[in-house]
Amino acid sequence: MSGVPVHCAAFGDGAPVLVLHGSGVDHREMAAVFEPMFGRLPGYRRIYPDLPGMGRTPAAATLVSADDVLDHLLGFVDSIVGPAPFRLIGHSAGAYFARAMARRRPRQVAGLALVCPLGEIARDLPEHEVLVVSVDPSEHLDAEDAASFREYFVVQTQATLDRYLEAVAPSRGLADEAALERIAQQWQFRSTAADSQAYSGPTLIVAGRQDATVGYKGAWELLQLYPRATFAVLDQAGHALPHEQPDLLEALVTEWLGRTVSQEPIPPVA
Repeated sequence: MSGVPVHCAAFGDGAPVLVLHGSGVDHREMAAVFEPMFGRLPGYRRIYPDLPGMGRTPAAATLVSADDVLDHLLGFVDSIVGPAPFRLIGHSAGAYFARAMARRRPRQVAGLALVCPLGEIARDLPEHEVLVVSVDPSEHLDAEDAASFREYFVVQTQATLDRYLEAVAPSRGLADEAALERIAQQWQFRSTAADSQAYSGPTLIVAGRQDATVGYKGAWELLQLYPRATFAVLDQAGHALPHEQPDLLEALVTEWLGRTVSQEPIPPVA
């Protein structure tokens, strides 16, 4: 792992599930989303790392590309999971890295779940459209956070505001913007041939119909790479889909986990 520690939070015991957050936040956003689900799904060890340059994981100067981050994450897997099969969930940029990890470790990744997946190029994005408003964030947040909340959520209620305050706002000031900008200069993985390699394990792809950050059309095009994928586009859901449609997401994730149980790949020989 290039000698750089990866900060993470882990909960529970059982089959490992690695959950990767999106850009600009830290592990707390995805932990707030998935821990209530896994509290009703015993038998899984949930691992939430802070991605390099975010939260409490530094981004060394040697990390200059998406490939470097990928290698760093695979080193983290080796250190905390070893050769055992694991399930892999990613949101936004976390889904971008999750896809690459599944390509590199198809025998080890027992299942892949992509939520609002960021692709190599975002296109055909809808305009940001707020569908539900029942709270004024400016009554609870400073101007910068209120603007961030309005731009992130298409469902703006007390429940989503509480989730923003709990899991999103605390991490916003921790991102190493210079490091993230450096890595973004080489955001596409070097091997374009890898993008044509299908991952044949149980897969879930969930997109928000009103997602103005990554859209949903690009996610649809991913189906050709995942022959065992369930695909869902949820209304009243933008890029903050995990907070805006938690019940539907839980149902889909629960079904996906069920599909992975009998499909665990044989661990690679050491």
